[in-house]
Order: sequence, then structure tokens, then C-alpha cells
Amino acid sequence: MTRHEEIKASYKALGKMGTMYDGIITRSSLLGKLMDSLIWGFGKELSAKWIEDALAPIPEDFTGKLLEVPIGTGVLTMPLYKSLPKAEITCLDYSTDMMSHAKTRAEVMGISNVSFAQGDVGALPFADESFDIVLSLNGFHAFPDKNAAFRETYRVLKPGGTFCGCFYIADAFDRTDLFVRKMYVPKGFFTPPFDTKESLQARLEDLYTRAEVHNVNAEGVFCCVK
Repeated sequence: MTRHEEIKASYKALGKMGTMYDGIITRSSLLGKLMDSLIWGFGKELSAKWIEDALAPIPEDFTGKLLEVPIGTGVLTMPLYKSLPKAEITCLDYSTDMMSHAKTRAEVMGISNVSFAQGDVGALPFADESFDIVLSLNGFHAFPDKNAAFRETYRVLKPGGTFCGCFYIADAFDRTDLFVRKMYVPKGFFTPPFDTKESLQARLEDLYTRAEVHNVNAEGVFCCVK
């Protein structure tokens, strides 16, 4: 089974570990499928594409140090980490409730090379140049101080290291913009201001030696090298 097939199988088999959030983010529940289609304009293929594109820069034989921030419930990445037993993985989140789900998932899946830390992405509790890869999935659109988050993720990355991931970008898909403006922002799920594809490209080029940005509807997917 390929890494893609293993991860997709894990999403489909959430079982008792799955929360409502997990079902939505992996499109494995009816509500997730409806929201994916209605809000994000994703069908089955596009729904898988943004996750795969965001994780693609992580080598299948990776053995270095990786930081994921925020980890959330770990539903998107624990299946990946299970396939990287020689890597040293650190997962950080501000929410202890979300992180408790990730810890449980790691334990149930028998993943022993992952450690967890509670903290703020705007003031990461790690030394300069600590990680070979920094991964962030669907976090930056919620961070209140995005400038600090970009500075800190850059600071803890080693020279030559990779910063990759994805998050919501504005002005790429009208339907998503409407839901973000009318629902996600008022409820506090997303925090403006939001980058566009162009402003994200410019921001990352200012920081990194190489920066690539593309979008899958309103999901901005990026890969940078320090």
C-alpha cells in the first residue's frame, strides 16, 4: 500500500477516535462531504488534493526533526507520522483539548516518536534553527498575530529546511469567501486579515530563499526553503 493509500484508509477508519471535526476535515462523514462541497467547492478528488499537496514536501524516508503547528486532533498527520518511525516529531497546539485527541490517537496507533507541547505559535518554545521541517495545516487563517507566526516558524527552521502546509486564502473562491465572512469570522474560527495567493507569495519570498504557492480553490498550499 502506498503512503497515499495508507493515509486515506486511516481517514476512512476513524472509528471511536473520530470527532465531528475529524469527520469534517477528512470528508469521512456526511456533514464533512456536505461542507466540503457547499463551502469549499470540493468534490472527492479536490478534497484529497490539498492535503496531498501540503504533505508532499515531506520525504517518505524522512529521518530528521519536524515541527507541526498546530497539531489539532492529529487526524491529518498521525497516519503520516506512523510511516516515519525514524523521524523526531514535535507537535504543538495552543488548545490542550485538541491536543489531547492527538495524543490519544498517537497512543492508539502505536506511534512512539512524537512528542507534544502546549504553546503559542507567536512565541515558540524552541531554540533557533531547531527543525528540518516546519509543517502547518489550516492554522494560519486562525492565528491572531500572523506576522509573529511567520517570524517564529522561520526562526526555528534550520538553514536549508522546508516550511510547508496550507491554509485559507482570500479572493480565490467566492463561495468560501462568503462563508468565511458570514460564519467563520463571527464565530471566531478564522481571524482576519487574510492573505491572498499573491500576498502570500510575496510574504514568503521576503523570508525564504525559495517559495512556491498554489491554490486548490480557497486552500493556499505552500512550500518554502530557508
